[in-house]
Amino acid sequence: MATTKKTGTTDTEQGFTDDERAAMKERAQEVRAGRKRGAKADPEADVLAKIAEMDDADRVLAERIHALVKENAPDLAPKTWYGMPAYARAGKVVCFFQSAQKFKSRYATLGFSDEARLDEGAMWASAFALAELTPEVEARIADLVKRAAG
Repeated sequence: MATTKKTGTTDTEQGFTDDERAAMKERAQEVRAGRKRGAKADPEADVLAKIAEMDDADRVLAERIHALVKENAPDLAPKTWYGMPAYARAGKVVCFFQSAQKFKSRYATLGFSDEARLDEGAMWASAFALAELTPEVEARIADLVKRAAG
């Protein structure tokens, strides 16, 4: 099988897509920038800048997710994570928003890390596809974020 350069999909010989490599580079830059700026930095400004870069549909979702997290889990600190808006407790990401545009997906995602306190028995969801934010979806997100923040 010949090695081909693809964007948004994985080629078996390539390993990571161009988009995945770009996200890893972005994460490395975030770590370096955090070390340089130290505790005086305003990570929320970085999050808002990343949201502002998104296309219209993703930006609307991300802005509302940001507001819902701030309202329902004020103890979670905003930060960027692989170039995405994320929210952390004690420096560890609890939840994050991934735009559809980021990996050329058909929907945005609200994801939760293993730091989220969402355990329900032997199996539970750790990511949710977001097509639109209705009042019912916003209420569910508010509940998930509150529970995740613990």
